[in-house]
Amino acid sequence: MALRAPGWSVTVVTQARMKGWRFLLLNVAAGAANVVMLSNVPGYTVLAPYAAGSLEGVTPSYGTWATTDHMVGIALGLPLSRWLSGRLGAYRVLVGALVAYAAVSLMCAASETIWFFAPMRFLLGLIGGVALPLAQSVTLGQYRDDQRTLGVGFWGVMSMAPFTIGVFMGGFWAEYFNWRWLFYSNVMVALPAAGVIAALFYGSGFERRVTRFDTIGFILLATVLLCVQTILNMGNDFDWFASPVLAWLLLVVLLALPMFIFWEFGERRPALDLRLFLHRNFAIATFCSLIGFLIIQGLLSVFIVQLQVLLGYTSSLAGMVYLAMIFLAMAAAAVVHEITRNVDARLIIFLNFIGLAVTFVWLGHYDKSASFDNVTTPMFFFGFSLAMFFAPLATLAMTGLAGERLIRAAEELAMLRTVFGAMGITLLGVLFFRRTPFHQLELADHFGGRRFASLDLLASFLERMQAMGMSPNAARSRAAQLIRQQAGILALNDAFLFGAMTFILLAGVIWLASPSYASKKRRQTLTRLTAEELMEQP
Repeated sequence: MALRAPGWSVTVVTQARMKGWRFLLLNVAAGAANVVMLSNVPGYTVLAPYAAGSLEGVTPSYGTWATTDHMVGIALGLPLSRWLSGRLGAYRVLVGALVAYAAVSLMCAASETIWFFAPMRFLLGLIGGVALPLAQSVTLGQYRDDQRTLGVGFWGVMSMAPFTIGVFMGGFWAEYFNWRWLFYSNVMVALPAAGVIAALFYGSGFERRVTRFDTIGFILLATVLLCVQTILNMGNDFDWFASPVLAWLLLVVLLALPMFIFWEFGERRPALDLRLFLHRNFAIATFCSLIGFLIIQGLLSVFIVQLQVLLGYTSSLAGMVYLAMIFLAMAAAAVVHEITRNVDARLIIFLNFIGLAVTFVWLGHYDKSASFDNVTTPMFFFGFSLAMFFAPLATLAMTGLAGERLIRAAEELAMLRTVFGAMGITLLGVLFFRRTPFHQLELADHFGGRRFASLDLLASFLERMQAMGMSPNAARSRAAQLIRQQAGILALNDAFLFGAMTFILLAGVIWLASPSYASKKRRQTLTRLTAEELMEQP
């Protein structure tokens, strides 16, 4: 019997759907591979300070290059996935990608300089972008029609795991072993998963379907994304466009971007179908999803680093802060699909955006240098909002679309959201960097008596430090250290408050979309379910 994976240009030919232990083993192998590949974004972020110190002692801002380039690689791998699966077969490409993923992970682990490590991370992301949608489509193709919603719910839970377990595991490897063990663990999971999937599908054929690939559009898109991300990565450290390299990259973007837009509108099967943005709901849902994920990914990445660098948390303890999200996140991810089928997606999105804003305001009033419970409690509720972020926006974006355009919309939303997530890591990092010296100067003026001559708290603080046995230089050094730390905390608060204001604005924008209901009586097609899961890929 021929089983067509909806939306993918390949038909896997098997005698029957897998059952029993074979079906269970496929879900375990593909699910483990999915978690590992997704965990390489948040899992690396928590150990970025360790990696930066090991890679010739570069600053932590250099270490984030490996995160952002990795995410751009994932985005560019998504369109390649569909094309390769049509020519070679979905499960064959998946197995090959997992083997390649293990090989490149070894290269990442062996890196000694950031200039070798960052390109390897990009290549790792590119391979992951090919493998991630195939792992889902191959596995979902084995579910019976009446179990399809259950399968999508399972993958929704798997998609939440990297934000919780992945961060904790990254911190665990860094603190108790070595940061390179994150990449060794990739090998220990990817190779067995590839072997299991290859064995389960051994002897299965596929119907080759060669489709046109927009090579020129893909090259122009890759050029624009890589140049923009490089500018964002290096701008803060190299004085932006005062650097000749970044100025030339900007010129390349200004030339390539209009060429890409004109080319895509004239291409019958474009790499990025810009015509989809003519659909009102897709445009609005995509805009809210991109800006929202930019804020979420940026804040999560900045926060996990500053917990260690600014507040002195160990990497495993910082991972425990994020592990608190797992309790509500897993439960919400399992039922969110059923909720969105019965309630207007705009209402769910509105309430969730308000919930995110409240959580960010909660985190934005943090004022202690070391208080585990003060940051863990809001992160517990943040897990619920994160799990509720993807599915309602996916449902709203799909309104009015059908067939192949539905799948293309899913791929584009997943790709663009990943790109904006990478940009968010850099932009929120720049916001934190810029606000820190501002608050440092404000605190120095306030406590030094330059604002109010009668209020010179710094002098009394130095006198107390010296009375405790400190030398004048040591007392001044300690005061400067405390001011820098408090300035950093205030800058981090500014980043969270900025995120809260952004989500309040997005909560208003979402009502510009048309209503989106999914009635209980309407049968949710397999294509729609597949597209929904693709759209929810973090």
